[in-house]
Amino acid sequence: MNIQALCHIPKSNYAYAYKTDELHIRIRTAKGDMTSVYIINGNKFNWKNSQERHQMKKVYEDQYFEYYQYELRSKDFRIGYYFELLSEGETLFYTEAGIVDKFNDELAYCYFFQFPYLNEVDVHTLPAWTREAVFYQIFVERFFNGDEKNSPPNLSDWDSEPQSRSFHGGDLRGIIAKLDHLTELGINGIYLTPIFASPSNHKYDITDYFEIDPYFGDKETFRELVEEAHKRDIRIVLDAVFNHCSDKFPPFADVVEKGRASKYYDWFHLQEDQVVRNPLNYETFGYISSMPKLNTANPEMKKYLLDCVRYWTEEFHIDGWRLDVSDEIDHKFWREFRTVLKEINKDAIIIGENWHDALPWLMGDQFDSVMNYPVTKLCLDFFARKQMDAFSFTEQLGGYLMRYPNQVNEVMLNLLDSHDTERFLYSCNGDKESLKSAATFLFAYQGMPCTYYGTEIGMTGHYDPGCRRGFNWNREQWDVELFDHYKKLIHLRKSEEALKHGTIGFDSTKSLFAMKRSLLSECIYILINNSEMEQNYQIRDDKVSTAVDLLSGQSWNRTGETWIIPVPSGSYFYIKTQFE
Repeated sequence: MNIQALCHIPKSNYAYAYKTDELHIRIRTAKGDMTSVYIINGNKFNWKNSQERHQMKKVYEDQYFEYYQYELRSKDFRIGYYFELLSEGETLFYTEAGIVDKFNDELAYCYFFQFPYLNEVDVHTLPAWTREAVFYQIFVERFFNGDEKNSPPNLSDWDSEPQSRSFHGGDLRGIIAKLDHLTELGINGIYLTPIFASPSNHKYDITDYFEIDPYFGDKETFRELVEEAHKRDIRIVLDAVFNHCSDKFPPFADVVEKGRASKYYDWFHLQEDQVVRNPLNYETFGYISSMPKLNTANPEMKKYLLDCVRYWTEEFHIDGWRLDVSDEIDHKFWREFRTVLKEINKDAIIIGENWHDALPWLMGDQFDSVMNYPVTKLCLDFFARKQMDAFSFTEQLGGYLMRYPNQVNEVMLNLLDSHDTERFLYSCNGDKESLKSAATFLFAYQGMPCTYYGTEIGMTGHYDPGCRRGFNWNREQWDVELFDHYKKLIHLRKSEEALKHGTIGFDSTKSLFAMKRSLLSECIYILINNSEMEQNYQIRDDKVSTAVDLLSGQSWNRTGETWIIPVPSGSYFYIKTQFE
């Protein structure tokens, strides 16, 4: 037995409250090492008389490990527990004190892991609407110019190649004017890039956190946007840029003028009495001198930002915040941010921009979700670049799903591209079928799918600024087949309960990706053949009598004990099974 591979950490992603009456316990083992794994648990105050033994289910695997999980339901979670591991005739016990050949019940309190108490306030509860959310990201300056009166001077032609500093005139009135497009597409959530006063086209360098950028409109226009979106059951999430600001931000300008004598000196991270730009003597975002970093530990700075959160959430009834560069801001600030926001609206969503493992932010006291860039990168490698096979793709997905508690996985913001990446179609070298396959996966995967504006009509472009072109509103130039594919995927995502709420499992081979979403007696098999040859998939459930592909309408009837579904090269199915 490979005991070095074993891992369990109490009160973490390996042991957490999923609900007030449901505890999830996980353990990691070496791949292919165990024949079975059991959890022995009991009330820690009445250990000898309350012990139970349950077989754990292997839920996922990655390249090196297997992961087992047991979902313990109880009204009293003052429990102790340990693991019984069986491997090729060998039995060992994994305890908090280490690996033993035999568990000593007389000294159980010294050996067992424990979950001492489940406090309801500690349960990471997510807004119910997020499990049914289908998001759309809008880069405001490039979506649609709805009011030419507030356009900036020296506008570039809408259809011209964007430049880092060019302006094309997109605004809030333009989003209102095109809400019908979003309704036709079927989305029910909009994530807007920053809308606050800023000298740039992207607005990630803010000068006033309490004002709408005048090139985008005014507060009443924004209020109208939120109200019109809500009438269509579309929620609005704003972008919070609290890590840094513009060097034109009045408090920083005051520091530039007065140095240490400025009352705002401690709002930033300065190293000397006066601001020096070359070489930089103050902290910035990415060493960009025009984006000084904010000191969120400073009480006055913190109050300014939290007052901003209160104002826009209370006054305009927005539905959440996406947090820019969230992993560079102190955890204490985010805990206070969460308290402020959830007291105003407990159903508001908090989505961090963390590009890597974000567990420290996702234990219920800070964020609800993060942008799932690890899965974005996997989709690029599998669907666009064809650099991995289906089984390797599945293995890495399994490892990622074990990073976080299940309720977090259910609301991760899953995306193929964004304003910070090249367009997915560009990564595919224009291969539309690769994009369609990737989208087919995305809308069936656990979490909140998000479409970057224009991806649904076939827009392409390299990394910034190429990924930020003006939306092409000439419908005759759209890839209508791709648009219809997106509409169908979104409709199925919203209408099929298993795709929204079902458990997730994998059954892939090297050549065929197979994922199963299950809810009660409902099962949907997601099959994607990314290989160059036809593949076959066997449905092993002998209670299933018929199967229908929800995407094409094709159906199959059972013809014998072995039921084979042929999956042609480059094809994708959402196969919903029906029982006898």
